[in-house]
Amino acid sequence: MVTQIIFIITAGLTLLAALFVVSAKNLVHSALWLIVALFGVAVLYTLLNAGFFTVAQVLIYIGAIAILFIFAVMLTRRDMRDTGPQQNPYWWLAIILVVLLFGGLVVALSSWSGFTTALPPMAADANTLSRLGQALVSPDGYLLPFELASVLLVAAMMGAIYVSWIKK
Repeated sequence: MVTQIIFIITAGLTLLAALFVVSAKNLVHSALWLIVALFGVAVLYTLLNAGFFTVAQVLIYIGAIAILFIFAVMLTRRDMRDTGPQQNPYWWLAIILVVLLFGGLVVALSSWSGFTTALPPMAADANTLSRLGQALVSPDGYLLPFELASVLLVAAMMGAIYVSWIKK
């Protein structure tokens, strides 16, 4: 019961911090909210007893990438406020695409049995890292969430390339 309450509070704060990441007008504030959101994800990994992912989240994402981003922003000595237009004229197209994507995910995941079946617990003396790797690529394990994460990363990379191409 306590774990569920901590999960709900942490998930809510992580989503709120993620909202502040994309809505903050100051770039440094946005980076700081990103650190809060990434730390919330690390707490969620801890609640799931995924120690490897917790340490990787804190060391790689918070400790390296986010801090490097803050230093890069601070060392450029540019004005941190965005002086361009604050709203994309094609915002309505983004909303339509998000609704269609969400609807497609709901339809695709409605028949997936992974929500109702629990994975067997791992033994304490087992090689958890190799079993984790096998579970990530096993159709009975975490293959679908693993592939969804990779698709989201590719989509984010394509979006970053597109945004940098438009800014020129």
